[in-house]
Amino acid sequence: MIERQLNISYAEYATIDEMEPGDAELCRAAIAALDGSYAPYSHFNVGAAVRLTDGTVVKGANQENAAYPSGICAERTAMFAASAQYPDQEMCSIAVVGAQEGTICPEPATPCGACRQVMAQYQTRAGAPMSVILIGGSRIWKFEKVDDVLPFIFDTI
Repeated sequence: MIERQLNISYAEYATIDEMEPGDAELCRAAIAALDGSYAPYSHFNVGAAVRLTDGTVVKGANQENAAYPSGICAERTAMFAASAQYPDQEMCSIAVVGAQEGTICPEPATPCGACRQVMAQYQTRAGAPMSVILIGGSRIWKFEKVDDVLPFIFDTI
């Protein structure tokens, strides 16, 4: 047997103002996307924003439905909208924020497994890393590539 170790590096920021302007803009777009969240059952609002290679930002928010599991996460809402509206542009970054009762959660909200897999697929399709920014009220994490939030990505390509 060989024992191996996996190390993941990421940047941590105390506030959006510490970030480079493009990342700060993407974070603000994700926060603004919270306004579109429809979460009458979980009361957990999520906003996401995706930056495309041409600089376009596409927002998405979680959408719940009484016929669970017919809803969809904010991350996939944003990514699917970006892919449908801008099929010739690749995604290079995504920012995600969670909130309850109108207040951003203190810790960053981490994407579910399905959203991580969709991120991985779009990263693979782009042939370049897609950074992942997870926003919390007390800290913000930035990962340089999807592999850092989904090690051992499943890929059939």
